Amino acid sequence: MRSVLPMIMMLASTSLQGADAAPRSPYPHVHIQTTAGSFELELDRPRAPVSVANFLQYVKEDAYDGSIFHRVIPGFMAQGGGLDVDFTELPIHGVVPNESGNGLKNERGTIAMARTADPHSATRQFYINLVDNAALDPRSSGWGYAVFGRVVEGMETLDKIAAIPTGPGGPFPRDVPQSPVIIQKMTLVGEAEGG
Repeated sequence: MRSVLPMIMMLASTSLQGADAAPRSPYPHVHIQTTAGSFELELDRPRAPVSVANFLQYVKEDAYDGSIFHRVIPGFMAQGGGLDVDFTELPIHGVVPNESGNGLKNERGTIAMARTADPHSATRQFYINLVDNAALDPRSSGWGYAVFGRVVEGMETLDKIAAIPTGPGGPFPRDVPQSPVIIQKMTLVGEAEGG
């Protein structure tokens, strides 16, 4: 896992930051308005620079607006950001190197990168832990799921989303909220657009 860290730091300091040198908070906040209520994230740029830069790129492009939470499992997590209300996959910029060795844990209220079995397959989808999920953290035997921030306001909205009955939807046989939970707007709070 350590061999990937220099690559992660190099990517964070070059392509994903862009040329804008505007002052940036090490812990940017993002306000998320959904059809079930709102919540606010604090992102951890020092410990997850590539994941944060990737997420903020989609936020600044309004690319999450209109996407849904398509997989919600009470007592586990709520996943979204990659599909629209018709379950159409939304465009991606590319894959993100796995930053799960950054010391951040999959604890209740944290946000992490969703991925396939390939540890370096994360793109735009994310999930929010509804409980502590230590099984998703890295182990000596393998990669974990990269946490890159946490909910600092509105966790009750996530609990409300988790209480919505789930079932089949689109191509998924289960775990889809039967009342769609749509991300209406994500807004970067108190930071220059280039940050």
